[in-house]
Order: sequence, then structure tokens, then C-alpha cells
Amino acid sequence: MKYLSTRGGMPPKSFTEILLGGLAPDGGLTIAENYPQVTKAELAAWRKLNYRDLAFEVIRRFADDIPAADLKAILDKTYTAEVFRSDDITPVKTLEPGLHILGLSHGPTLAFKDVAMQLLGNLFEYVLAKEGAELNILGATSGDTGSAAEYAMRGKKGIRVFMLSPKGKMSPFQTAQMYSLQDPNIFNLAVEGVFDDCQDIVKAVSNDLGFKDKYKIGTVNSINWARVTAQVVYYFKAYFAVTKCEDEEVSFSVPSGNFGNVCAGHIAKQMGLPIRKLIVATNENDVLDEFFRTGVYRPRPETAHTSSPSMDISKASNFERFVYDLVGRDPQVVKELWQKVDAGGSFDLAQTPYFEKVADFGFTSGSSNHGDRLTTIRRVFESYGAMIDTHTADGVKVGLEHREMGIPLVCLETALPAKFEETIREALGREPERPADLAGLEQLPQRFEVVKADAEEVKRFIVAHAGH
Repeated sequence: MKYLSTRGGMPPKSFTEILLGGLAPDGGLTIAENYPQVTKAELAAWRKLNYRDLAFEVIRRFADDIPAADLKAILDKTYTAEVFRSDDITPVKTLEPGLHILGLSHGPTLAFKDVAMQLLGNLFEYVLAKEGAELNILGATSGDTGSAAEYAMRGKKGIRVFMLSPKGKMSPFQTAQMYSLQDPNIFNLAVEGVFDDCQDIVKAVSNDLGFKDKYKIGTVNSINWARVTAQVVYYFKAYFAVTKCEDEEVSFSVPSGNFGNVCAGHIAKQMGLPIRKLIVATNENDVLDEFFRTGVYRPRPETAHTSSPSMDISKASNFERFVYDLVGRDPQVVKELWQKVDAGGSFDLAQTPYFEKVADFGFTSGSSNHGDRLTTIRRVFESYGAMIDTHTADGVKVGLEHREMGIPLVCLETALPAKFEETIREALGREPERPADLAGLEQLPQRFEVVKADAEEVKRFIVAHAGH
């Protein structure tokens, strides 16, 4: 399996060659040259597999340059009951016949990012050990990627993490989860700005190829292809959990900010998983909803600060991968579209043949606001006795709007309610439960540096702490 850039300017590379990097050298995103196809017979055989073995079957098709025995060992080490609080790894909870929640938040940081990030930490360590190399990870987080990355990389040999987060814009729990880590290889940088400023800095540093090469800069943001690959697995797992045979279709509703989670669903569908609809659920930052309704992709100059903060994103990085497929995998078209975006503009596919194909890919969308979140959290708690977080509530609200008779609907849970106590209290008048090992988290001492939204200042910090 070889990997290309969505903008066409990268020679084909193997999985391990693109593993440690972020953006392709031409500013595009790495993408598989084709999607491996899974037959009905293979699906039937996979139905019986546990999570580790299913992950091996899916991921080995993308990571075929890692010896099978090594890949199997890495996956067996990653997906354990000790790390994910149950051997199911991603358990499905049925609210009522045909309506399900896919539990993705049972890892160390109680967010879906753990499912991919725990694997990424072990893959990075494996590749670096083979090469005797070091890596400085530069990342941006709106709340969950940061802690998931730090918990996956803490204490890992040859790896340092520099994580940018928007100062004062995450929940107290999310903030404490990251800033309370005292490991010497973890550096938290609180940026005076919003998430999109953090993401722009990561891209600016990644695009400085000389600096990136000299200081061995890698990324763990959802633009990292290995992360998306790891997320493909749980679409298969959920499908098997809610169906009895391979002729059934399933729809997924996915809370969406950076488009990585739902992009994994798109890949699963392209591989042959019988997905009927991929429902993109946004919050008030509804850039993606606007595109799927109108054909216009228009990143906003301002990002709204909401009660589902991990989705407070105005530029959806992974969206470029879907558009690459949408325009017939023509890198020239993608390059021209993103020249407009990178210059601060927008693009409109409404009057093109491309926009008609959105439905063929199964995509539809909707948005949710603070009032909707409160109503949905109450409704799910009162009707089913299940407590969901604010982002999952966005997914349930929009998912129910697109629910079809006879088609199971799986809503992806993206975090546990404990991460967003203030809104849970507002909705339900009670405290969410949190795992015992995270009691008193906010009282722990915190360690972070405040920086301006300036790529040069961040580079100077990396140089001072990279041990180069």
C-alpha cells in the first residue's frame, strides 16, 4: 500500500514513511492510493473477532510494511482491558431497538481520541526504536486530542510532546487532565487565541520544511493518517454489534469538528462496510453542516466558544481527504480549492457535478446548539437512564433528525459526561460520575507556559526544549 498527497506533490510512500509526519511536503494530506476492499465473506469471518484481532485485519491492509507479527504484538499491547476499562474496548449500548451509542470513551482520558492515540504512541515508539531516532511531537487541541496524546506518549523513549491549546477555552476537567501531567517529556503551551490559531501554528511549523527536518517535528493531530486508520476499526466493530448478517445497512451519527472521526467512517464505507448514511453533526460552529447543505465550504473568521468545546473548530483539516475523493481524486482540483481556503477564502461546489455525488457517499448533516444539547441530555437520561456528554448530545440530536425506519442508528459517543460537569449540572441538576482514579483531578498542581498565537514564538520554545 502506497500513500499520496491530496495535492499531488509527494512521491508514493509507505505507511511507516508517513507515520511520523503530519502534512505532506506540498501542504496536502497523506491518503491511501486506494481503499482495500473487504468482501462479504471476509465481513462474515470478521464478525466473530475480538477487538484486537479485528484491528489487526483492518490495519494490516493499510500498514503492510510492518511485519505481521510485529503489528499483532503492537495491537495486543494497545487494546487491553487494563487501558480501556473493559475487554470490549468500544462497547455498544442499546438505548432502544435500532438506536445505539458506541462507547468510545473508556480509555485513560475518557475521550474517543484514546482509541487511536494509544496505538499511535506504541507505533511511534516501535518505529523510532528501529531507527534509533527521536521525535518532537507538535500538536494542537481543542480539548481531547491533547490529553489523549500526552497520556499515550508520556515516558515514551525518544519522544517529546509540545501541545498547543487555546488558553481558557477548555473545560476545567480537560485543562486539568493536560496541565497536571508532570512528565519531563510533556510541554503544555496555552495559546492566547482559539483552537484554529493553534492549528494554524502547527501547520505553519510543519510547512517550514527546514525546521521540521532539523528538529524532527511530527504530529498527532487528526491529520495523522495512522490515527484515522485506527478509527476505521470501530465502525466495523459497531456494525457487527448491531447487525446479524452482512446484508444489513447501518447509519452512523458522528459529532464533527475536524472531520477525522467521520472521515474514518467514510473510509470504512469505501472499503465495503454496508453504511447507509454518515450523519455529520456540528455545534454552532457549523462550517461542515453548511457545506453538506449548500455546497459552500466557508471557514469562519471567528470561532464560537460553546458547551461542546472540542468541536469549536472553523477549519476542518480532514475534510480535504473527503473532497479529494469527491472530486474524483484529482489533486489539481484539490490544490486549487485549498489555495482559496489557505488565502482566507471559501469555495462553492454547488453548481458543479461534484456536489451531486455527496449523497452517493452517504453524507448528510445537521447542527445543534446549547439549548438542543440540554434538551437531548435530559431526554436520553429520562428515557433511557443513560448520561451522555455535550458532544455526544449533538450527535444524538442530529442523528435522530435523520433516523430511518428499519435502519439501525449508531451515535458515536466522543467523551464521558465527567469532562463537562458544568453543562451536565445545568441539564440534569446533578453531578456526572467519574472514574475513581480521576477524583480530585482539578486540585492537582498544573504546569504550563502561556504563549502568543505566533509560530515563531512556538518555534523558539521548541528549540529551547528539544534537546537538539
